[in-house]
Formats: sequence, C-alpha cells, structure tokens
Amino acid sequence: MAQPFDPRRHRAQTERRLITAGILILFVVGGGLIYAFYGRGAWLSGLLCMGAGVLLLLLLWGILNLLDWLSKAHDGE
Repeated sequence: MAQPFDPRRHRAQTERRLITAGILILFVVGGGLIYAFYGRGAWLSGLLCMGAGVLLLLLLWGILNLLDWLSKAHDGE
C-alpha cells in the first residue's frame, strides 16, 4: 500500500536535493572553469574559498533548521 503524501517530508527532501545539487554545480563547474582559465594553484585557492563559503551557508541553514525545530517543540506540535 502506498504511503500518503507528506508535504513536510517532501519539502525537506527537495531542500536537501537542491542544496546538494547547488554545491556540486559550484564545485564542479566553478572549479573546472577556474582550473581551465587560471591553472592548478588558482583552482586550489578557489576550492578553499568556495569551501569556506559553503560551510557558512550550511551553518546558516543548520541554525535556521534548529530554530524551526525549537519553535515547533515550544508550540507542542
């Protein structure tokens, strides 16, 4: 028997997939273009900068999810 549609689970799953795809595109396409135009040294530097930016975005996303979870726990849902 098929499970009923759960919009919250669907939203969370879609959100994870979009974030993963965005990060992969950033590193593969962005890193590839940096490597093609500027070489290995710039590519390594670009990976370091992109990694730091991604970590900051993931930290912000995690904080927002934590606040969402805390507000739901406080409301008794």
